[in-house]
Amino acid sequence: MSDYAQARLAMVDGQVRPADVNRFPVIQAMLTVPRERFLPRAARSIAYADTQIPLGEGRVMLEPRAQGKMLDLLALEPDALVLHLGCGHGYGTALLAQLGQAVVAVENEALAAEAREALVAEGVDNAIVEVAPLTEGAPRHGPYDAIVIDGGSVETMPEAIAAQLKDGGRIVALFSEDRLGRCRLGIKTGGTITWRHAFDAWAPVLPGFEARREFVF
Repeated sequence: MSDYAQARLAMVDGQVRPADVNRFPVIQAMLTVPRERFLPRAARSIAYADTQIPLGEGRVMLEPRAQGKMLDLLALEPDALVLHLGCGHGYGTALLAQLGQAVVAVENEALAAEAREALVAEGVDNAIVEVAPLTEGAPRHGPYDAIVIDGGSVETMPEAIAAQLKDGGRIVALFSEDRLGRCRLGIKTGGTITWRHAFDAWAPVLPGFEARREFVF
């Protein structure tokens, strides 16, 4: 077993499983996908550390615990079509591609190129990476069974994103509120998303997802 494979197993056993990530497909995906190959070469030595890893362009790779719990919350069916916003270098996309039928990832131009290269190198053939503002999503491929907002947090959820979720679909995101971070799961029913708190986790706010500031005189 290679050093990276041993580190991957230790990550799952030491960070992911103890965080109450129990769905077998999620565990299997995190044991299978080589996390180090979706990072800049200089950061590969910390690929399996219990920490966020900066990717540049205002993005981070979330720590394994948070990423695993978010995937677990989605409870994806094998035929799910997933929208992945803020895919970074493509690690979360590769995980989602193992869990669902197809993934549409959205990133800025620089990171999208990195993600495409890594996904092709790993033989992920059921995911595409589109260049667009994260706040716009990818409506021409939707609506989606599930949406994941990755690589950072949000202060507000654009209506354009909520509109791309199917009725009965699930969306998961980290919300930043008063310097605190909370992961929430949303379920869309009758055109309205109902949110519930899932666990605490913090990440930098993604560009475009900031709340509008109002001046008080």
